[in-house]
Amino acid sequence: MNQTDDALAKKRFFALNAMRLMGAIFVLIGFVLIRGGWELAGQPTDRWIGVAVVLIGAFDFAVMPLLLARRWRSPKNL
Repeated sequence: MNQTDDALAKKRFFALNAMRLMGAIFVLIGFVLIRGGWELAGQPTDRWIGVAVVLIGAFDFAVMPLLLARRWRSPKNL
């Protein structure tokens, strides 16, 4: 592994962890909206927006890092 490969691996590692962090933040914001901590459009619309934000956050936290890691995987024939 040379220096450019090392730098690319560090960038990808940072991207995966940033994706997980943003997903967790989305989930927390969604729960605050569901609970009624912030008012955007009034209830019950805020609850539905919160549910959508929680689902997007869960997808970003759990699925997107797996998809990115699979896309960035090294070829097996090398």
